[in-house]
Amino acid sequence: MILLVASILVTIRSAACNCSDASAQQLRMFKMKTHGHPELLSISTGYPVDVEEASSSLNHNLIRHQFFLETTLHLSMERIPERVMHAPGTGAFGFFHLTHDLGHICKAKLFSRVGKKTPVGVRFSHVAGFRGLSDTVRDGRGFAVKFYTEDGNFDMVGLNSPVFPILDPLFFTSFVHVLHPNPKTGVMDQNPLWDFLTLRPESALFSILLFSDRGTPAGYRHMPGFSIHTYQVVNERGHPSFMRLHFLPDGGMKNLLNDEATRLAGEDPNYYTRDLYNAIAEGDFPTWTVAAQILSLEQVKKAHFDVFDVTKFLPLEKYPLHPIGQLVLNKNPENAFAEVEQIALNPGNLVPGILGAPDKIRASVPTQRELKQDPLKRPFTYNRDGQPPVADNELDAPNYFPNSFHGPAPYVSKGTPKLIEIVQHETDNVLQAREFYGQELMQLERATLPGNVVASLRAVAPHIQERAVKMFYLIDKELGHRIEIGLKNATSKCGLFH
Repeated sequence: MILLVASILVTIRSAACNCSDASAQQLRMFKMKTHGHPELLSISTGYPVDVEEASSSLNHNLIRHQFFLETTLHLSMERIPERVMHAPGTGAFGFFHLTHDLGHICKAKLFSRVGKKTPVGVRFSHVAGFRGLSDTVRDGRGFAVKFYTEDGNFDMVGLNSPVFPILDPLFFTSFVHVLHPNPKTGVMDQNPLWDFLTLRPESALFSILLFSDRGTPAGYRHMPGFSIHTYQVVNERGHPSFMRLHFLPDGGMKNLLNDEATRLAGEDPNYYTRDLYNAIAEGDFPTWTVAAQILSLEQVKKAHFDVFDVTKFLPLEKYPLHPIGQLVLNKNPENAFAEVEQIALNPGNLVPGILGAPDKIRASVPTQRELKQDPLKRPFTYNRDGQPPVADNELDAPNYFPNSFHGPAPYVSKGTPKLIEIVQHETDNVLQAREFYGQELMQLERATLPGNVVASLRAVAPHIQERAVKMFYLIDKELGHRIEIGLKNATSKCGLFH
């Protein structure tokens, strides 16, 4: 009884604190801008629903109760299959404003004219887990931008980390599996994750980033984004250049300490989602400065390391950032499911002038296909039928190519540029992790990193713990020592495995 009363008091207290919470006021705002009931309730055929039928199904023949049948049968179809990766997330809409001319290296129309604004949709997400996962749980985050350009959609599918954990796409499926619950127990298990990370040495830099405080951002508004891939682009003359994109939050990059992230995971599982929605609703539009590291073909050839290696940084002192524009989010979705969950972001969605990246990871990662025909940009294709919704199904246009009946025709280009061919080998996997730990992490981040690692490792099998400690010793002896001592203290207290 005491617990019930306490729970009610917490609920009342939370409700009392929601006066300035735009997300909590959404339904009240809808009521204020509408008067009465302007629309009649109907079933999907348009047939109006009688008030008696909408109020009760008791003492009715359910087979003839159309409103009951339709609402009940539709319930099991209200959700699409969950993404295997990046399932929990949210999004918003806005525009990309070009502030610096890129025409000399890239002919894509979103880079065509200073001042140009290109509509965008952005989806932020967890990398691992499943829908319903608390926003603040330690994990990598997706930072994906769909640019709605005149030549089609360009999808920049990136992360809040500038590097990826694997180089060889052969291991991508395994990496996905270790980020999900144990198939036997249905419980998240740290053993597979650390087993995989310590057996794949190229993941060292990613591991440092993930278990630093950057693994628990203070919200999507304060989180950077990175394309990870080094894109090949061409100008009107077909001359190639290469660039990596950075999205740097104008409100500053901010992170949560582990204890605070854990507290919020229990008290407000939708903390990031609520923060983003409320900021936009209140007119405090989040913005990011968009910049690029730009390389010529000659620089690529002369580089002392593989510039297409997604597990490595491109050193800023050698390849400085060039500002190119600003990303602005100024519109919340009208319907989160229809507009955010159904937005399919595909690294294969490119536009003329952006050829993609020649690394094998980008070319092979499976992704979602479009689940809807977006009203902002409806393509004209020869595809018909298939998975609903299919919009107007191309009406009466011919459904084959070539044809002589004015069906959609391909554009004529002045020679088709192709991605360069590269050869990728395993390289020094510790150097950049060591430099990042020693030179990039702030003093507080270096102080909290061992505790974050120990919290994840303490329930892991001893032989995997030993491999992890060796990996961190290679990065930095003091770091490895602090993790080793922390693990000994943690395992002696709980008696796990020992």
